[in-house]
Amino acid sequence: MERGGWALIFWQIRARKWIMILAIVSGICWMSAAVSVPLLVQGAIDRGILGHHQGALVKWTMAILAVGLAQGAFVGLRRYLAFLVSYKVEADLRNRLFGHLQRLHFAFHDRTQTGQLMSRAASDLTQIQNFVVLIPLTLANILILVSVVSVLFIENWFLAILALMVLPLIPILARRFSGRVFPASLSLQRELGHLAEIVEETLSGIRVIKGFGTENLQDAKLRGSSQKVYQSALEAGRIRAFFTPLLTFLPIIGLVLVVYAGGHEVLNGTILLGQLTAFLLYVNLLVAPLQLPAWVIGQGQRAVASAQRVMELLRTDSMIVDPPNPQRLPRESAGEIEFSGVTFFYDRELARNGGGGHQESSKPVLDNFNLRVEAGSSIALVGPTGCGKSTVARLISRFYDVASGTITIDGLDITQVALKDLRSSVGIVFEDTFLFSDTVRANIAFADPRAPLDLVISAASQAGIDEFIRSLDDGYDTVIGERGFSLSGGQRQRLALARAILSNPRILILDDATSAVDPSKEQEILRAMSQVMEGRTTIIIAHRPSTIALAEQVAFMDKGRVLAQGTHQQLLEDVAQYRDLLISRVETK
Repeated sequence: MERGGWALIFWQIRARKWIMILAIVSGICWMSAAVSVPLLVQGAIDRGILGHHQGALVKWTMAILAVGLAQGAFVGLRRYLAFLVSYKVEADLRNRLFGHLQRLHFAFHDRTQTGQLMSRAASDLTQIQNFVVLIPLTLANILILVSVVSVLFIENWFLAILALMVLPLIPILARRFSGRVFPASLSLQRELGHLAEIVEETLSGIRVIKGFGTENLQDAKLRGSSQKVYQSALEAGRIRAFFTPLLTFLPIIGLVLVVYAGGHEVLNGTILLGQLTAFLLYVNLLVAPLQLPAWVIGQGQRAVASAQRVMELLRTDSMIVDPPNPQRLPRESAGEIEFSGVTFFYDRELARNGGGGHQESSKPVLDNFNLRVEAGSSIALVGPTGCGKSTVARLISRFYDVASGTITIDGLDITQVALKDLRSSVGIVFEDTFLFSDTVRANIAFADPRAPLDLVISAASQAGIDEFIRSLDDGYDTVIGERGFSLSGGQRQRLALARAILSNPRILILDDATSAVDPSKEQEILRAMSQVMEGRTTIIIAHRPSTIALAEQVAFMDKGRVLAQGTHQQLLEDVAQYRDLLISRVETK
């Protein structure tokens, strides 16, 4: 499981190897300066202070100052380059992840919590960045360790053995620490993802929560998740609290032994005070490299756990992809649509495995569905709730692939058309309108941000929303609040209709697009819709008779099939089920 996380981090670093190499070179220069300081101190003490030589003291002191300045410059450069590569890794992964999430099929987003995705795109990437920035520091400290150990044995092998006798215990403790901290880190990241789910759902559904007065229930749910995060974090902290003091204390043992034994050698005249001082400074240089493994391993395991979660997403293949050799929809055609023997399940894996689980979920939403819509004509899909009307709209844009059968536009199987070409040819106005937190103009021109203002105004006029927009303080430059909740339902739907009009699609799908329109404005919207529909293939998913009447033909659906097709008046006269359905809806209202 860890390999995937390590592989992701490795390949990201490899892509920026030259920056990393420069950071390592800076670290080597810093290391060289750091290793030379104790020798300079030794010279200042033995030749300047003990030798009572004023000139030598000044010379060695100035040398220490110069080396210290160089050491500071190189450590600053190393840190800058380390942050540069780590932030580049984080930015690249965020861009890759964001792009990949947009490419993934609708079924993936149907079953995946938004909070989990947000957690992986935020906190998980931060954990990776925090680890990558440590890599040049770690390599520099390894060089310090090797260099200092070599110098210690050259200077005094006996004291070197005393200073390093605890060194073999470090990797043993580090390995045990790594084995225990990884699962704890992975558990913590998962619980943080669940916490993000609750926060995201609460903020997105705040109106529903306040409407039902269930704030206490959400508080309890959040407290429960926070407690799990607390417990996971506490477990990871407990592991670190046990191992870190050991890894911190072990180098101090060597330092104490050197002070005691080396002090006796100075008193006996075996070595000079400057030599012992330099030796102690070298041993002190070892403390940080020997303590670093606990920190690096802890952060590394958190980063690997996070990278593993990111890899799970990046390795998820989209089920809806462009064909190997996509064909272009003919420009001169007007958008003929034909469904031939289409069967569709929302849970395709369940269908492939021959059912299983709940019997209801294994039933097809569309079952041998057949429908032909002539180019430039309009048809209304009418039927009881759950009969598959909205599914038809989603399949035309290939949000999902059918289990069997074919869907063609202008004679071309939509699976043989590039997704961008297909979806730019289909404009959809959903019942659940989504608007972005941006200006009115930007929302209308979403499909073509460079569209001139006159085209935006024309689309708004056709949708019957221009007068309202002009009444706003900043007109078309007015910023809409998050999801457009500052507008009424009818205003949001008319903006969505204007957005679809501006994209100028050959096929227009209106998924109950007048459901939230005030009755006093309905006729105005219907006239606008009638104008927009002229000469354009249009599918209307409707419940109101006034909206249904806009279509030239009506397809009455039930249980995933077309039971009858004709004009609105014909079906009223000839199909009792159709008539009863409309009567029941009128009575309900």
